[in-house]
Amino acid sequence: MNVVLGITAGIAAYKTPQLVRLLTKKGHFVKVVLTPNAKDFVTPLTLSTVSKNPVLIDFTSSEGTWHSHVALAEWADLMLIAPATANTIAKMANGQCDNLLLATYFSAKAPVLLAPAMDLDMYAHPTVARNLQTLAAFGNHIIPATYGELASGLVGQGRMAEPEDIVQFVEHFSQSSSLLKGKKILITAGPTYEAIDPVRFIGNFSSGKMGIALANEAAKQGAEVHLVLGPSAEKNIHTDVHLHRVVRAQQMYEAVQTLFPTTDIAILAAAVADYRPAEVAPEKIKKKTDQLPLTLVPTVDILASLGQQKTTQTLVGFALETENEVANAKTKLSKKNLDAIVLNSLRDAGAGFGTDTNKISFITSETQIDFPLKTKEEVAKDILTQIFGIINKKV
Repeated sequence: MNVVLGITAGIAAYKTPQLVRLLTKKGHFVKVVLTPNAKDFVTPLTLSTVSKNPVLIDFTSSEGTWHSHVALAEWADLMLIAPATANTIAKMANGQCDNLLLATYFSAKAPVLLAPAMDLDMYAHPTVARNLQTLAAFGNHIIPATYGELASGLVGQGRMAEPEDIVQFVEHFSQSSSLLKGKKILITAGPTYEAIDPVRFIGNFSSGKMGIALANEAAKQGAEVHLVLGPSAEKNIHTDVHLHRVVRAQQMYEAVQTLFPTTDIAILAAAVADYRPAEVAPEKIKKKTDQLPLTLVPTVDILASLGQQKTTQTLVGFALETENEVANAKTKLSKKNLDAIVLNSLRDAGAGFGTDTNKISFITSETQIDFPLKTKEEVAKDILTQIFGIINKKV
């Protein structure tokens, strides 16, 4: 991979020549960007020698040549910031951009890894913890600081992970462009329509965009994807996705039951109708009175049925709520035996049915990660990254 290594002004910077050396031995191409004060801790000459690339510090060279942060960000397959000081972490979390490294970070489309390094009291400070949580919610990946002897002479948490461990983390990411390669993923999307008569139905406003974004991203990441799609006008579906079109909840249930036994991951993003008419009129119902009484009965609970059946599968549900959002989602998580649930609220502007954006919380029995408003394509990447983390814990 093309790796941009950002080095900030912390004593742990003395380890970075070894980090560069190990990355290049693994076959990665490394370009180094220093914050202006980082050169007090490690020399650009050393880093240039081991990386075999010029080391960048300022926006322009002494000869007046422009160092394009945009071009550098586009070149990167991965951006790694090690060490990441409390100062730089705060700037990243709060949108401050006052040097070339930060400008590159804010332009980066590639995954970003951070290896924090600071004294134990700084690392434990609530502001640093909040900033790291914010960066994780933005989709950055934190390489936790370790326990050990610190530059202050104290012993505790805050020591930058060793270069060998950081490289192992990077190696994991070098394979993560195919995060889901070899996995079979079942995704449901869109609404279901429950017929009242041949021309009328009970349904909802789901477009299927979120589930389709998940299917497309999973296909890009190398998975065998089966998308069970209810009535949807969306046509932007990856050519590698196996598409199964259905209309009614019962049809979706039958398709899912066929696919689930050989599935590794099931993500049920469909907005399945909870009720259907007890009887379907064989002909169009004529308007004869001021009222049309309907008796509704529950549809099959597809998600609960899979929760009862699952063995080795990872099962993720969706919860679209309008009140008591987190409590309702956690109840659903437990009651239906899910590994995780994706919560979004109709009270959040830009989230919910029919939009091109979404704002989610990814909830497991142990954690809750709240993400900001993003495009549904970006949300799909966040969800799949979190699911990949669940799978890794199971191994």
